[in-house]
Amino acid sequence: MIEIDGVSLTLAQTGAVADGAGVSFSEAARERVVKSRHFIEELIESGDVIYGINTGFGALSDVMIPANELRELQVNLVRSHACGVGDSLPERVVRAMLLHRANVLAKGFSGCRPLVVETLIAMLNNGVHPVIPSRGSVGASGDLAPLAHLALVAIGEGEAVYRGERMTGYDAMQEAGIEPLQLEAKEGLALLNGTQAMTAMGGLALLAAKKLAEAADVIGAMTLEALKGTPVAFDEKIHAVRPHAGQVASASRLRELITESEIRESHRDRNADPRVQDAYSLRCMPQVHGAVRDALNHAKQIVEVEINSATDNPLVFADEREVLSGGNFHGEPIALALDYAAVAVADLGTIAERRVERLVNPSLSSLPAFLTPHPGTNSGLMAAQITAVSLIAENNVLAHPASVTNLPTSANKEDHVSMGMTAALKFAQVVKNVETILAIELMCATQGLEFLKPLKPSTKLQEVYKRVREYVPPLERDVPLSGYIEALVPLVRELDQI
Repeated sequence: MIEIDGVSLTLAQTGAVADGAGVSFSEAARERVVKSRHFIEELIESGDVIYGINTGFGALSDVMIPANELRELQVNLVRSHACGVGDSLPERVVRAMLLHRANVLAKGFSGCRPLVVETLIAMLNNGVHPVIPSRGSVGASGDLAPLAHLALVAIGEGEAVYRGERMTGYDAMQEAGIEPLQLEAKEGLALLNGTQAMTAMGGLALLAAKKLAEAADVIGAMTLEALKGTPVAFDEKIHAVRPHAGQVASASRLRELITESEIRESHRDRNADPRVQDAYSLRCMPQVHGAVRDALNHAKQIVEVEINSATDNPLVFADEREVLSGGNFHGEPIALALDYAAVAVADLGTIAERRVERLVNPSLSSLPAFLTPHPGTNSGLMAAQITAVSLIAENNVLAHPASVTNLPTSANKEDHVSMGMTAALKFAQVVKNVETILAIELMCATQGLEFLKPLKPSTKLQEVYKRVREYVPPLERDVPLSGYIEALVPLVRELDQI
């Protein structure tokens, strides 16, 4: 059970909730929410004009709304902004969105009732997952369209998936025993303003990407062994004089992975192997993998600040008795961070593909052509490298930053937008592509080790070899490779534990 308090949520906890963990509401946070709501109710009673409470929204902010239409205003906001299109977001992302939205409301600056937070938590704990189209957000007033589809279900409208069945939001809430919200003043806006679609999609992709950075060291070490490369470039002294944290960590990991390798010992003597140094894709693994680690750690810090930030507008400062309009909903911090992360992970795939080329190309290795015992009659793993290259080409397009694109919206009131959700969607696809590229490298490196027997790699890499062989046998003759590659992707996701 993950307790939310608006200040301490982590991406690790987000991953746990995405995978089904339950959520509770901190009592201290509940008290802050109550205090904020009481102040809003005082203001409504006073008749003061306050944006989003008794005015229209965006370009209609100058339109005053009568007191008897305040509830209708909030519901209409939700309905009118539920205009997303495209494939639905995965269930894990939807759960992360619900969690992140509940957490920022629990911070106590949005002016909603505790019931709003409790309803989102009840949806999580009872498995009511709104159907949320993936396209439609420009990340300006936050992720308006995705959050509107989430809010629709909270008020008993829209569509949801409950216990594996797609149904109306009303039916899902009824079957789960949750009373749909009757929105009060400010609460529709409180549910819609924010960056929780991009933090959910991007945050979960970051968790997967950080695992990939670890897996790349393991798989790269397998390739180094198969190519009889030298680990001299991983020497601690080299990295101590350029002490980027990721580089130092990656070099240490690579040294550990190759400890006590028979393959390494077989070519330690300069007379047996006259090579002085390896190609960059082998020699510079700590520098490249390490830079990716550092980029992802930076992005993680940004996202973890965001998921504990008040991103509503206006914000309610009950202690100071102020309601202030600002722009905390703008997704630029997340857009920039996720664009950076996409570039980093794309490059992790680029260096992996170069290692695949060295494995399959007999001009660059001492291994049989395309890693088949019978080249000519058999093409071996030739096409696997081609597939990796195709994914590199896609990543090159996806790595173009979304955050530099600006297309004004809302009658030019929202004249600079972040495109943060676009950045998140692109980043998630880059991560998936690189998972596959690393699976291809893992398959090729393991096949390469077959030609070095009876020499064995290190103990840790023998363990990886055995796990690969549970899915992919030694390839003596040509076979369709797609199934093997896809079977290895889940293993790639687990190699951070080696």
